Amino acid sequence: MVVLVGIVLIVGLAFNLLASIALYRFPDVYTRLHGTTKCTTFGTLFTSASVIVYALIKWMSTGEGRFPVLAVHILVAVVALLVTNSTGAHAIARAAYRSGVKPQMTVVDRLDEKSREGGVQQ
Repeated sequence: MVVLVGIVLIVGLAFNLLASIALYRFPDVYTRLHGTTKCTTFGTLFTSASVIVYALIKWMSTGEGRFPVLAVHILVAVVALLVTNSTGAHAIARAAYRSGVKPQMTVVDRLDEKSREGGVQQ
């Protein structure tokens, strides 16, 4: 079971590493935001899953009550992360677009099309 915890933890760390690479390699704020948000969400989910598995293993082997409490706390943190990470990324992207930062290498820009038609206020 400890091997399972290690594997899940390594997968989480790999996603977080990919997020840092995305932050360095992607060309503009939108693609950087996309890459880092996706990868940090998955990375945090996997590292949290490893903590939950570890807590459940320790709870089954020792019977101490603090380990299920740890697992519940991690679950609450994961739910908060799932809500705040996506909404925060959306808010940052919207603020960047409203401040005039245009996406690079875009093929379609629906917000720009709608603003030219008068449908969306920037």
